[in-house]
Amino acid sequence: MPSLAASMDALRAIAGSAPVAALAAAFAERGHEFALVGGPVRDALLGRPVTDLDFTTSAHPDETRAVLDAVSTNVWDVGRDFGTIAANVLGETVEITTYRAETYRDDSRKPEVRFGKTIEGDLVRRDFTINALALMLPELRLVDVSGGLEDLLAERIRTPGAPEESFTDDPLRMLRAARFSAQLGFEVDAATRTSMAELAERLDIISAERIRDEFVKLLSARDPLPGIRLLVETGLAERFLPELTALIATQDDHGRHKDVYEHSLTVLRQAIELELARRGGEGGDGDGEGVRVASPDVVLRIAALLHDIGKPATRRFERGGVTFHHHDVVGAKLAKKRLRELRFDNDTVKRVARLIELHLRFFGYSDQPWTDSAVRRYVRDAGEELERLHILTRADVTTRNRRKAERLDHAYDDIERRIAELAEAEELAAVRPELDGERIMAILGIGPGPAVGRAYRHLLEVRLDEGPIGSEAAEARLRAWYAEHGGE
Repeated sequence: MPSLAASMDALRAIAGSAPVAALAAAFAERGHEFALVGGPVRDALLGRPVTDLDFTTSAHPDETRAVLDAVSTNVWDVGRDFGTIAANVLGETVEITTYRAETYRDDSRKPEVRFGKTIEGDLVRRDFTINALALMLPELRLVDVSGGLEDLLAERIRTPGAPEESFTDDPLRMLRAARFSAQLGFEVDAATRTSMAELAERLDIISAERIRDEFVKLLSARDPLPGIRLLVETGLAERFLPELTALIATQDDHGRHKDVYEHSLTVLRQAIELELARRGGEGGDGDGEGVRVASPDVVLRIAALLHDIGKPATRRFERGGVTFHHHDVVGAKLAKKRLRELRFDNDTVKRVARLIELHLRFFGYSDQPWTDSAVRRYVRDAGEELERLHILTRADVTTRNRRKAERLDHAYDDIERRIAELAEAEELAAVRPELDGERIMAILGIGPGPAVGRAYRHLLEVRLDEGPIGSEAAEARLRAWYAEHGGE
């Protein structure tokens, strides 16, 4: 953490910017309290970049709207029922929320919101002390009601009040604790961890969409592993991702001490390192809380974390060893089901499942190099996920046998080289037969129907097996195939 003087200089710079100064003056002129609050204050004090500005005020939503209408021509409701109004002020997008408190009933997925009267009351109801900080404007007075500054210095995450009350009020805060632990590299204090474990079942009242969003933010951290471990250790992961916790008791296929859970975390870490390396080292936390960075590859990270979730269901003890036959196919199906339950979009579900299904395809290549036909099929099957599959396959090598690791690494270097060479020679990314459906119908004198599809698939197999053969040869092969199989 920078020195206090440097941190205050960062806060003064924010307060002195034209949009913030205009807002502070407008609210003060109408007799309303106004403050920069939460993540922006925290990040400025930590020396992290601040781009998203969140404010709180004593003004009620209609009063806030009236103030904003005076300083902006672009004002909109973000959530009036929750007291939040947004505007574009001198080129800066801002959100202003009325002082509030909110709680969840035991049987409700939606919080009950009450508007508050003081900044101190607003801060006390916030999730963690490091976020319960406010800079009153325009007077530049820092308000810290629960020791947030001390916790920033100690790199500690704890709730402003009793954690059991905080997590009962909003159970999603338990996931946020894990996320902030990963993003900031802070430790969650013992009392907070204990309450997370004791109240894990409380997470069941939170909507799948909110859990999904928090999980994505955690995975987007530069190093999400501490947060994931915390979710598993407290039993929270069991509430929304039980396939992950099931890996703990599943030994790897070599029967060594390291279980599949630890292997999966290692694969995730290595996949992130390769992801960042391939895009030039850009990275960080896509946390949506004041830090904008290169977008993390969430599809890749989910696939890396879940790539072996089919192992518990396929584990067999055979010939003195452990096998997991077809765990790739089983894992893809399990991932589809779980991600759909978490309300991930169809595209993400499809891509993650495809990566899991294909993650074993490469292994064995180092023992017997593939034919050009096999390389073409690898590219065809991977489709748009080829680059991610490259990363996932390399990350999946976690053996401590240095010689084996080097052999697999060189083998994958070779397959990537061959893919590049074939792609340059054959436009591999767009592999298709020399004849399209219209030409097939014209040559064979048939109309649309199943025979056209069978003919097209036959020519595609020829293309994959032999590479480009030219339209004349393709026509001859088509006629020969149709003479023998066309009526089937």
